[in-house]
Parts: sequence; C-alpha cells; structure tokens
Amino acid sequence: MPTFGRHICYTPVYSNSKLSFKVTSMDKLFSVEWHDMFVPSLSLLEIFLRGTLTYWVIYLCMRLFRRGTGQLSISDLLLITMISDAAQNAMAGTYNSVTEGAVLILTLLFWDYAIDWMGYKKVIFGKFAKPDPVLLIRNGRLLHKNMEKELIDDEELVALLREKDVDDYTKVKTCYLEATGNISVILKE
Repeated sequence: MPTFGRHICYTPVYSNSKLSFKVTSMDKLFSVEWHDMFVPSLSLLEIFLRGTLTYWVIYLCMRLFRRGTGQLSISDLLLITMISDAAQNAMAGTYNSVTEGAVLILTLLFWDYAIDWMGYKKVIFGKFAKPDPVLLIRNGRLLHKNMEKELIDDEELVALLREKDVDDYTKVKTCYLEATGNISVILKE
C-alpha cells in the first residue's frame, strides 16, 4: 500500500526478496496542463480546411464506389473503420488540444448537415447527393443488368425480398433499390 508525504508517493517495490520504495511525484499523477488542453497548437482555419478536404474526399469515394442494400455488412463496417483511421492524420495533423478536436468534430458535423440540406433543397448537386432509384425487378423478371451495376446477386435480392415478406420474385410488379439503400416492393395484383 503506498504511503503519502506532502507531494510524494512512496510505493513499496519487492525485488530479489528486498523491500525498497519507488518515489513517484504526485504532480505527475494528478497534474493537468490546462494551457495545452485548450490552446490550439495549429491554426483553427487549418483544422477546418483539413477536415473539409478529408470529408469531401471520403464522401466522394463512398458516393461513387459504394451503394449498400439497406444494412451495413461486416466488410462495410471494416471499410468505414479503416477509412476513419487512415483519414485521422490527414484531418487533424498532430493536434493536442480539446479546442482543436472540437473544431474538427464541428467541421465534420457541418458538412454532414450541409450535404443533407443541399440534397433536400436540390441545391448544386441534388441528383448526386440523392441518386435515382434503380429498378431491379419488373413484372416478375429480374433485371440482371441493373443488379450487376449495383453489385447485387440473385441470392441477395431474394433475401431482401424475404425481409419484405415476399417469398417469390415472380409475384413482384416492381422492386427498386432506393437512394437510401433500402428496397421498395410493389406486388402484382
């Protein structure tokens, strides 16, 4: 059990059957560098620009190369985790203060909201932010060309239809892959 002096902690250490005491400064255990915690080491504008550029690069890559089918798979989650790890240094450089971290988080939240807003208002790139639905089934026939573009095979589509309580795709009038990644199904009458 450690014993305490005024600002020094004496911790017993047993080595080769001998008792000795390791001296630990209490200042190291409980000191807080308030200046380093809140005063940025980088320009806040630089952090905003780094966050903005990295956000747009990741957004464009994800938008151009990924369009899921409603749920995140393990590979999607792994991809997102790896992208976030790889992008961390590009976004932040080396920062230490809470202020810099807060500016970076607010930058990412800003762009996330701005893209949703621009897609909703159809400003600048409404079609790009919210793509048109893709027809996958028409009158009970699978549209393999459209499925191939979206990297959806027959088994995956049949599984998605079962989740919508449709046991046979030949009963489907239309099935679309929506911009959200979900499918919408209209049955034949």
